[in-house]
Amino acid sequence: MSKSRNVLFLQSSSELYGSGKIIHQVLRIYREEGFTPVVVLTGKGDLAELLKADGFIIRIQNLGILRRKYVTISGLINRFKKNKTAYKFLDQLHQEFAFELVYSNTLAVFIGAYWASKNRLPHTWHIHEILHGPKPLIQFLSYLLDRSTKYPIAVSEAVKNHWKSKLEKSKIEVIHNGIPYESYLQEDLSSKEELGLPVEKLIVSMIGRINPGKGQLFFLEMAQAILRTYPHVHFVLVGDPFPGYESIQVEIQSVISREKLQNSITDLGFRKDIPKVLAATDIFVLPSILPDSFPTVILEAMASGLPVVATRSGGAEEMVTEGETGFLIPIGDIEEGKLAIQKLIESEALRKEMGSNGRKKVLQEYSFEQFKEKIKNHLWQTISGN
Repeated sequence: MSKSRNVLFLQSSSELYGSGKIIHQVLRIYREEGFTPVVVLTGKGDLAELLKADGFIIRIQNLGILRRKYVTISGLINRFKKNKTAYKFLDQLHQEFAFELVYSNTLAVFIGAYWASKNRLPHTWHIHEILHGPKPLIQFLSYLLDRSTKYPIAVSEAVKNHWKSKLEKSKIEVIHNGIPYESYLQEDLSSKEELGLPVEKLIVSMIGRINPGKGQLFFLEMAQAILRTYPHVHFVLVGDPFPGYESIQVEIQSVISREKLQNSITDLGFRKDIPKVLAATDIFVLPSILPDSFPTVILEAMASGLPVVATRSGGAEEMVTEGETGFLIPIGDIEEGKLAIQKLIESEALRKEMGSNGRKKVLQEYSFEQFKEKIKNHLWQTISGN
């Protein structure tokens, strides 16, 4: 066995959203187990700053991240060139650190699987995605997964069920996300005022990266339907656009302006102080319109003692217990969404009961301690090759 104890981590972005928060915890766990993580990020950002402050070795390199928009002839040529450069970069990094293991976070990073296979190194692929197309992309990722990774990690049963039928050799293990929840358990009575939100109003919040799947525009449609009857409710959006989807943010602002909703809807943009935002919230909504694997923000909302309204779009169905910790609604169904939120608006007792149930569930079923133990076991299983 190699004495280097160095592990190469490849991360698809440097943003501090769900996958970034999870990889931060994985890095800490590996370090506690005696390994030295070396993290390659595709660019600068909040995650890079956080990891540097936490003492991790960081390198910046374009990894040729694979997105849907690149599944064209010109796009694939572009990705081939970027991955060829990234491959050489990893060769140089390997000469410096002599890696014992390669860890790719999200399927968008595929150079690590190929590079690890060529260098006969064990590879871990942490799968956060449910992808339904394009078909060539699915076939390529399935092929590479099956030939590079003995024990991939899936963040939910929904993710596992989506990929397992496409694999012949790889044995997927489900490890539900878990994070330290301490900062979400504290009550912050000053949070509304500090965020510039109306103290006297009931707050309905949505937190998520702006992209075609998160459903911000669906959220606005539900908000408009509710505000006609409940003017004492205020809606909050949190999140900035994924590069290439700035047009969605423009459309969000256009809807708010056109419908004269400036006094009823606040767009806070990207925030690092998510515990404070959730402390100011009465009802949390995640209206994803495409499969959402296992949204970390739902764990954060449940830990904050909030009832959750989410679409039946993947991992949320495992997280939210219908009628006990919140409500699950059909994707894009404005009327069902309005009715679910309406029940919570009208009953403070129901909000508190569901919020309390949600907090108990997240601390019991998705605790950081459970996540940590499973990641440790997976690490040593991968290293041993058993």
